[in-house]
Amino acid sequence: MSQYMKKAAHAYSPIYFLGSLGAGGLSVTFFMYLLFWVPHKGRPVPVFEDILAAFNAGDIAAKAMIIAAAAGIAIMTVINIKSLLWNYAAFAEFKKTEAYTNLVNSNAETTTLAMPLALAMTVNAGFIVGLVFVPSLWGIIEYLFPLALVAFVIIGWITFRAIGRFLGRVLTKGGVFDVTAHNSFSQLLPAFALAMVAVGLSAPASMSTAPLTVGLSLILSTFVGLAAVIYALFAAFTAFNSMLHYGTAKESSPTLMIVIPIMTVLGIMLLRQDHGLHIQYDVHKTAGETMVMLARMLTIQLIFLGLGLVVLKREGYFKDFVFGNKLSPGSYALVCPGVALSVMTQFFINKGLVGAGLIDKFSATYWALSAIAVAFQLAMVWLVFRLNRQHFGKQNTTNAVPAE
Repeated sequence: MSQYMKKAAHAYSPIYFLGSLGAGGLSVTFFMYLLFWVPHKGRPVPVFEDILAAFNAGDIAAKAMIIAAAAGIAIMTVINIKSLLWNYAAFAEFKKTEAYTNLVNSNAETTTLAMPLALAMTVNAGFIVGLVFVPSLWGIIEYLFPLALVAFVIIGWITFRAIGRFLGRVLTKGGVFDVTAHNSFSQLLPAFALAMVAVGLSAPASMSTAPLTVGLSLILSTFVGLAAVIYALFAAFTAFNSMLHYGTAKESSPTLMIVIPIMTVLGIMLLRQDHGLHIQYDVHKTAGETMVMLARMLTIQLIFLGLGLVVLKREGYFKDFVFGNKLSPGSYALVCPGVALSVMTQFFINKGLVGAGLIDKFSATYWALSAIAVAFQLAMVWLVFRLNRQHFGKQNTTNAVPAE
């Protein structure tokens, strides 16, 4: 392993942090089973006691679902943490190389934002693990929310600091930003990192009963969430202009779908904020308004899914980097859109269609639509294991992983 670490360090890319991110995201998709299919009266989320009661009272199908959800959360969280630790070790070695110096003096400096992005996801995954596996956690939850806010504020500070270094360099030194290499959505990675921090900051707004905690959660998540939107808009407009001039960079083409996970995490942030505003400040949003908001976000996601698939197919990306033997760290960017679509579909069905009364919960239509979310999820589970085997399997430990 140490020999492989030394070889990988010379061709390492911070984009590999997306491997950790994808596994953490998949733990969230398994939590969706429990969130929407397990009763949790009086609480916004299910906890250990709710899950145990549902397991004891449920039929074979319910028991199987709960076992699958718990196992999925546990396995994906372990992969998430294992990948995060590996990446930190590999990144530390990478920083000693000339390749790192070249990276932080190029457009690719923003790939370092994959680190706080993955870290924020790990904090979210850890919170889910606590809810599902730790008895009596809800009794002390109000003490944990301030700690969560502090954790995400620290990650946010790391993110803003990295963005500041990049923008300070490219906006004060003319000609250092290569517009010809801006022909992808890879520069939206900082916006994705900010959005992940924002959704973490919004969690106490939807679950806490302490007015100060809810208020701080609303303000902080709004600040970081709007920063993510502003950054994403500027980066997307300039990148699209470059792509029209120079075509899309093949190895970075999966980033065309980075808008999909950004929309999912911002959508969850808005739902959490709405809940906090309703409980603490008596602000009412109708079920129809929620359904339309989610429908708009899902529409944006499907548009960018179509755009990304068209480009990826024309460039032969799947043939080379997913089903073939070529290696590109950017392949891990394919996991995030599928995970995000699975989660957003679950919210659209349950908070949108069911909430507005368009379909009945647990009806045939409900399960047919839910199967779409599960299909996205299972496809991404396969992709994570496929990419991990392809990039880090024994057959590749004798070769350095190629840089982006």
